[in-house]
Amino acid sequence: MDTNLRKRIRAGDHDAFGALFDAYARSVYNHAFRLTGEWTTAEDVVSLTFLDAWRLRDRLDEEGGSLHPWLLGIATNVTRNSRRAARRHAAAVARLPRDETVRDFADEVAGRLDDTAQLALVRTALAKLWRAEREVLALCVWSGLDYAAAAEALGVPVGTVRSRLSRARTKLAKHMEPPHPHGQMRGDRTTAVRPIREGNR
Repeated sequence: MDTNLRKRIRAGDHDAFGALFDAYARSVYNHAFRLTGEWTTAEDVVSLTFLDAWRLRDRLDEEGGSLHPWLLGIATNVTRNSRRAARRHAAAVARLPRDETVRDFADEVAGRLDDTAQLALVRTALAKLWRAEREVLALCVWSGLDYAAAAEALGVPVGTVRSRLSRARTKLAKHMEPPHPHGQMRGDRTTAVRPIREGNR
């Protein structure tokens, strides 16, 4: 089925591309959200990912397995570019003269909704990882790709995926400790860092 779908997509079949979107849009969204932590950015990444996938369809091999790694690889690149653009925009805004304005109440509400100890702990821990480590963690642990599929998505050797994932797990285990005795229990973090058995995802 995947081989037939690949051929149809390469040929510019809109129905086949629609089927691809239906099958993987949610997975792409979840992957983008895990990398960015922002719902609106993740939505933009989904749109740009499938736009790029359509533009790059003639580079897709006709033979092969699931298109999931291919799409997540594109989404990872789109996320990188989006984050770079956001940093440039933020730097440009920071250089503008500042006027005294009334604080936006909506921002305060959104901040309170997100202000939980667990979310803060996870974000802090993830922020301490290198970008490449976050990407491998998102692909292997959260998106469920095995080492080979993650390597395909990122365009790196399988050994690189293994080493990055190992470093990411070690760092997370170190930084996921709660800031006080009544915070997250030690056992809660195991689902995020437990080893993956290659081939069973």
